[in-house]
Amino acid sequence: MKIFVDADACPVVDIVEQIADSHHIPVTLLCDTNHVLRSDYSEVIVVGAGADAVDYKLISLCKRDDIVVTQDYGVAAMAFGKGAAAIHQSGKWYTNENIDQMLMERHLNRKARRSSHRNHIKGPKKRTVEDDERFHDSLERLIQARLKDIT
Repeated sequence: MKIFVDADACPVVDIVEQIADSHHIPVTLLCDTNHVLRSDYSEVIVVGAGADAVDYKLISLCKRDDIVVTQDYGVAAMAFGKGAAAIHQSGKWYTNENIDQMLMERHLNRKARRSSHRNHIKGPKKRTVEDDERFHDSLERLIQARLKDIT
């Protein structure tokens, strides 16, 4: 098992590394040339800044039983196709039961933005300690579940 993080502007990298280290799970952080990262724990892969380049590289690397940390529903859906688990930085697990609805909502929201000519949308609200704790607990549970499935 490995953990792959879609790390462009990802606020939970430190939490992922802390938990992964406690379980001796390797982590790979993927980012584009606009978000170059450094890590003492994780392997860092820097990908060209092309559209979706990080997403495609991440999917090409992940395998069955890996965990993908991403806020991109499309990446999560592709990870499922490879037998990997996926978790959002909020701590929400992507599942076969919720991914189709999430993809449809993303499509409808994008369509609504295009039709209203609104190009600027608000960014995410500021993360709280509770958000970090929720992600920490959720990732810990996901790792435990995956380890149980593997053995």
